[in-house]
Amino acid sequence: MQAAVGDRLVIRRLSAGAPVRDGRIIEVHGDDGAPPYLVEWSDDGKLGLVFPNEEAVIEHFPAAGHDQASK
Repeated sequence: MQAAVGDRLVIRRLSAGAPVRDGRIIEVHGDDGAPPYLVEWSDDGKLGLVFPNEEAVIEHFPAAGHDQASK
């Protein structure tokens, strides 16, 4: 998984009825875009350091240096 500042992290919980959570990546702490990521969550504006798992998807944006969305 690779991301850039400004990309969107979306966590789609695998359990039924669990909410989707998303936020903007503020900082990338791993090498070459690897996790962990400092994320500003869209639901409450709080910051959190995230180590994404298989429930997470990175949505890349051209402004962040990427051309399309990918996992």
